[in-house]
Amino acid sequence: MTDGRHSVSLISPLAAAGRAEEVVQRVSQAIQLGLFVDGEQLPPETEFAAQLGVSAMTLREALASLRQQGLVETRRGRTGGTFVRRPASPPVGLLCERLRGMTTSLLRDLIDEQFAVSGAAAKLAAARASGADVRRLHTLVRQLSAASTLGSRIRADSRFHIEVAQASQSERLTRLEVGLQTQLGELLWLPPEATGSTTAAEATELLDHVAVSAEHAAIAEAIAAEDGDRARMLAERHVEWNLRRLTAMRLAMAQG
Repeated sequence: MTDGRHSVSLISPLAAAGRAEEVVQRVSQAIQLGLFVDGEQLPPETEFAAQLGVSAMTLREALASLRQQGLVETRRGRTGGTFVRRPASPPVGLLCERLRGMTTSLLRDLIDEQFAVSGAAAKLAAARASGADVRRLHTLVRQLSAASTLGSRIRADSRFHIEVAQASQSERLTRLEVGLQTQLGELLWLPPEATGSTTAAEATELLDHVAVSAEHAAIAEAIAAEDGDRARMLAERHVEWNLRRLTAMRLAMAQG
C-alpha cells in the first residue's frame, strides 16, 4: 500500500478560495488518470488540505462527495485512513458533458499550451532523462499497446506524457502537463459513438491505441538517443493530432 504524498505533489494547489466542488473535480480526475494508484492511501486530512491549498472543512466536504461517488473509502482503526478506489472505466456521460461545454477556440488554446509544454519537456528530457526514466517510458508504451479497457488506455496515455515532463526535471513543466492532462487526457479517448462520430474512419482514428502507442515509442526512443530536436518534433506532431481528434469530436457533437 502506498502513501499519497507523492501523488498529491503532482496536483497544483487550488486558489485560496477553492471550493469543495473544485477539489472533487481535481482529485477525481487525478484518480481517473492514474496519478493515484488503486488502494493508495491519501495523506492525513490536515496535510492533504494544506497541499491542495484549501481549508480542512472544504477538504472534508470534498471527501464526503468522493465517498458518495465511490472514488474513495474511509477505514477506521489504527491502520485506517482514506483510500483510493479507482473505477475500471471513466464516466463517459460526464466527459461528454465536459467536452460539449468547451468551445473550439478553448480547445485550440489548450492544445496550443500543450504543444509548447510537451515539446519543451521532450527536448529537455532528451538531455536530462536518466536510464530509469527511459525504462519507465518504455514500460508505459507497452502498457498502452496492451491496454484492453478505456480506463487503462487513458491512464497509460496520460501517465506517459507526465513521465516525459518529469524526465525533463522541470517542476513547472510537470505541473503544467499534469494540469493539461486533467483537462484533456480523458476526452481524447471518448468512444466515437458517445460523441456522434460514427463512421469507420473516425472510429479508427479516435480509438487506435496501438497507433498512439507507436507514437509514444518513437518519442521515448528519441529521448533515449538524446536527440532533443527529434523528440520535440515528434511530441509536437503528436499534440497536433490530438487537436484534430478533439476538434472533430466537438464538431460531431454540435451536428448531432
